[in-house]
Amino acid sequence: MALNYNLSKVYAISDNDTDFARQIAVLFTEEVPAEIIKIKEGLKAKDYSMVYHAAHKIKPTLDLLGMDMAYEDVLAIERWSKAEGKKKEIKETVKSLKTHVELTLKELKKDYQIL
Repeated sequence: MALNYNLSKVYAISDNDTDFARQIAVLFTEEVPAEIIKIKEGLKAKDYSMVYHAAHKIKPTLDLLGMDMAYEDVLAIERWSKAEGKKKEIKETVKSLKTHVELTLKELKKDYQIL
């Protein structure tokens, strides 16, 4: 049973299509970790636009997967990047997002036998 994600929205929009759910899981494993790296790189370079766009890109996926805490982290990161805040203000939020994504990644790979 999934602890870090919830596919009820995926099943609701796909009429309980398990193949579609698997495609969403694969998409998550391929795209979201790369965007997390961009967020971290943008943060390091003080590139607010890069941080914003990477966070914005993964926001719908996190919502679709019912990752509420990670979704809240992304919203905070978006607000921070628009306000061009100080790096120390958002470091813990980025760390939290990365942790949520890593846990979900591990679970999805196991649940859907994704390499």
